[in-house]
Amino acid sequence: MTKVLFFCRDGEPCGFAMHGHAGYGQEGGDIVCAAVSSAAYMAANTITEVLSCPAQAEVSEACFRFSLLSPCDTARAVLEGLKLHLSELEKQYPANLTIDITEV
Repeated sequence: MTKVLFFCRDGEPCGFAMHGHAGYGQEGGDIVCAAVSSAAYMAANTITEVLSCPAQAEVSEACFRFSLLSPCDTARAVLEGLKLHLSELEKQYPANLTIDITEV
């Protein structure tokens, strides 16, 4: 199962961490894992490369952690969009994806 944890500061998203394989299909052909990974990379790249918001990203095997280094309203909107997108995927694949939110 892929687990996603969104970090919020004063109720506003400021990052996320995801880990684990979804387990929907074989590694390398898992559509849930591909959808989650693609959405996370799109959000992170939009924030850092398009919006030029300072952030830190760490990627390793079955792990992705992303945090804003300073407040950025447009980046928060992208993170809200990612949270919405992944929440909809969680409804479709509840055995393969779980999302939690924590205040930091």
